Amino acid sequence: MLGTATVIELDVQCASNDAVPDETDLRRWCELALRQRSADSELTIRLVDEAEGRELNRTWRQKDYATNVLSFPADVPDELLDIPLLGDLVICVPVVEREAAEQGKAPQAHWAHLVIHGCLHLLGYDHIDDDEAEEMESLERQLLAELGHADPYATE
Repeated sequence: MLGTATVIELDVQCASNDAVPDETDLRRWCELALRQRSADSELTIRLVDEAEGRELNRTWRQKDYATNVLSFPADVPDELLDIPLLGDLVICVPVVEREAAEQGKAPQAHWAHLVIHGCLHLLGYDHIDDDEAEEMESLERQLLAELGHADPYATE
């Protein structure tokens, strides 16, 4: 018997003038990260410049710099828990590009990693303590390997 496929509703907002991955790639990376979820999913990916990335990081994490990806899981009231809203990812385009260059990574691989990383945060994964970090990083390695990308945590 065939199961019904889950639906991922992805809203991509581009607020950056820099080159960004196309929506097909962003969707593919989200689908890979979210395939363990048996329910439909709605999320937004907002691609921003450094000024907006810095402002959001300062406002929500009290860190006065732009970071690569911010995850904002949806805070859905109990009476609405059956809606598929996962949350939002904010990705700072210049930071991602700069990190890829500094770390000697293919930009496409770094983008895939950060989208997957952000989606896993929306699913509740975290890396605050060592055990959680190892579980999350292991899953990231596995998913990126399926895409043909190297271990993002490997050190030369």
